[in-house]
Amino acid sequence: MKLLVTGGAGFIGSAVVRLAVARGHQVVNLDALTYAANLANVAAVADSPLYAFVRADVRDRAALDVVFAAHQPDIVMHLAAESHVDRSIDGPADFIDTNITGTFNMLEAARKYWQAAGRPDGFRFHHISTDEVFGSLPVDPAEKFTETTAYDPRSPYSASKAASDHLVRAWFATYGLPAVLSNCSNNYGPHHFPEKLIPLVILNALAGRALPIYGDGSNIRDWLYVEDHADALLLVATKGALGRSYNIGGENERTNLQLVQTICGILDRLRPRETGTYADLITFVTDRPGHDARYAIDPTRIRRELRWRPSVTVEEGMERTVRWYLENESWWRPLLELNGVGHRLGTGAP
Repeated sequence: MKLLVTGGAGFIGSAVVRLAVARGHQVVNLDALTYAANLANVAAVADSPLYAFVRADVRDRAALDVVFAAHQPDIVMHLAAESHVDRSIDGPADFIDTNITGTFNMLEAARKYWQAAGRPDGFRFHHISTDEVFGSLPVDPAEKFTETTAYDPRSPYSASKAASDHLVRAWFATYGLPAVLSNCSNNYGPHHFPEKLIPLVILNALAGRALPIYGDGSNIRDWLYVEDHADALLLVATKGALGRSYNIGGENERTNLQLVQTICGILDRLRPRETGTYADLITFVTDRPGHDARYAIDPTRIRRELRWRPSVTVEEGMERTVRWYLENESWWRPLLELNGVGHRLGTGAP
């Protein structure tokens, strides 16, 4: 089976690429190599005869037609997206172009290829999205996002992903394009770009810098280890029911403060500071505009229909993650020089 993975040099996409190749799938990795992409993320499979890389941008429709014609995929896994909420607040245009127009281009290129090939039964278009499209939940643990939760995006990022979800559903209903969707909770793990909370905290802690936490740290997220997510995505892509969406969650809810304290505790054990603890570096900063209070996934559908559930707790996954960053300084050190990394973004200032 041949997979076309867009955004395959990014954080989640590269986990999908590595796992798919390990399972014997042919993989074409289509990536524009924007700031958060890194071919080092797929170095482990780069020399495999099952792997091919194409540098192309989902905003370039003509390039997409060439890729489909040349590689003739059985399944498309569309992960290419701008994904950092703070950057979307400061500069929403890139999110509209990539996440909405880029998804439209992918849908049209896939539809053209699928129709020209005689509408093969095995073809699938899997769109990977986020639980942030559903908005914010109350603290009540009984309330969780399901596949029928109404959309209520609160940031330019989540609004752009909501729009792309709607496009995919429309192409399934209008044109019959065989599509499935998935919406995931917050991912973490190795190869996570250091603008995001967990790698930012790890690397700031190692440098002895402040560990910034928005507001009072009470915002709650459901944390999903990226390799668990990759496993779920391959299941949805190959076995999910057409026209269905699947919510993928880690079943590991933590407040941001609890999460940072967990990281600090692991670092205290693995690489103690000369004086004090890493938690001494925790600093509360002005909250992000429109910051959602809580996300939580109800994974009943994927558990029941596809027999999937996460394999690690957040404590186990966080231990693996911290150890990976401690052992892979050569991966993350050059990234600290990139624009916006290590600086406060998303203030909403003009």
